[in-house]
Amino acid sequence: MRMSGIPFEVTDWSAVERTEHAGETGVATWRTREAGGIRVRMVEYSPGYRADHWCGKGHVLLCLEGELHVELADGRRFVLTPGVSYQVADGESSHRSVTATGAKLFIVD
Repeated sequence: MRMSGIPFEVTDWSAVERTEHAGETGVATWRTREAGGIRVRMVEYSPGYRADHWCGKGHVLLCLEGELHVELADGRRFVLTPGVSYQVADGESSHRSVTATGAKLFIVD
């Protein structure tokens, strides 16, 4: 990832407008900022959330609260808890998110 053309900026996430995105079950609430072709998000998954698609986009994702189960298309599964992250490149390891209890995440893509 090359980051250029992004001036220094502080983000108060509580002031960023929320958007809702329905999953196969549950809802994802995003607060999104974009700069220099990079999207930065604070995402909250409701309890019972299951993504409605397999994602092939690259991310750096950090779990802040709750518990997130990450399923890979090849059958592997991982559990993220607060302080645990993953990183994956575009086009590598299609994945989807599932949570029984809800989760709060910080994502850069």
